[in-house]
Amino acid sequence: MSISDPSKRVELPSSMEGKTVLVAGAAGFVPSTVSEFYLNLGAKVIGLDNFVTGSRSNIEILNKYENFEFHECNIYESLPDFSGVKIDYILSLASPASPIDFKVLPLEIMRVNSEGTMHLLELAKDKGARFLEASTSEVYGDPEIHPQREDYVGHVNPIGPRACYDEAKRFAEAMTMSYHTKYGVDTRIIRIFNTYGPRMRPNDGRVIPNFINQAMKGEDLTVYGDGLQTRSFCYVTDLVNAIHNVLFSHDHTPFNIGNPDEYTILDAAKYIIEALGSTSKIVHLELPKDDPKRRRPVLDKLQAVSDYRPQVSFKDGIAKTALYFKEIAQKN
Repeated sequence: MSISDPSKRVELPSSMEGKTVLVAGAAGFVPSTVSEFYLNLGAKVIGLDNFVTGSRSNIEILNKYENFEFHECNIYESLPDFSGVKIDYILSLASPASPIDFKVLPLEIMRVNSEGTMHLLELAKDKGARFLEASTSEVYGDPEIHPQREDYVGHVNPIGPRACYDEAKRFAEAMTMSYHTKYGVDTRIIRIFNTYGPRMRPNDGRVIPNFINQAMKGEDLTVYGDGLQTRSFCYVTDLVNAIHNVLFSHDHTPFNIGNPDEYTILDAAKYIIEALGSTSKIVHLELPKDDPKRRRPVLDKLQAVSDYRPQVSFKDGIAKTALYFKEIAQKN
């Protein structure tokens, strides 16, 4: 049966009341936004995090919801005792994901995506819960085809500076599919492309927060290489909607999620300077090893089964993200 067959189309629930969603990594930028999305749909949300990169302020936001429960834990060591607790959905979103983390936390990244993923999958197996693995466009490495489709197997350096994340996520996908084929766990896999928005760490190290913070301070914007490498930037609320659609899809194989609009890094830098009315200049630094030259998702697979379309323009998303960073700066 074709993936575009009408019987395979996503049917989104109007309410999640009576359902329990466990979110691993709930203190993080994307996971906390996902958690709040499901809380607003009426679900009970159980959050897990060890605050290695997550923010306690994000948990403070979620704690305002009556249906939110939080456990501080290291999921690659052990999970809390959920005996007698009904869990309907498990979202595996716990992993540092910034290049600055790759240097500082390589073993933690590998463990959370291997042992941590296995612990969550075991819980899904025990509870009969649907499991969603948040993988990444990094599984494509520095791609030799462009744009990237889900059937592309990638071009990854297994011992390079990004390998702790790239290979750990490839392993997490393999682990997820193995639990589906061996034990019948109801699994989903998403490959997240570059995402930005409020709740990002200001010192995240990724291109959008770097550029916004530098532009707000009037500092030079640091562009690596000639700046002609490309990225596709997805605003966080659009990403959450994509996650929701995949969760309620009928396909166990990976879905690309993100925004297909493609920008060169240099154009993004110029746009942010203009949008923020900054006097910043652009300086060029050496391109890091294995830095991907081009990234853009093909979203045909998701769009064939759902109504998903990104709604937030780069202009509006940058304005909202800059406002968030300004508010943080004023508090500190």
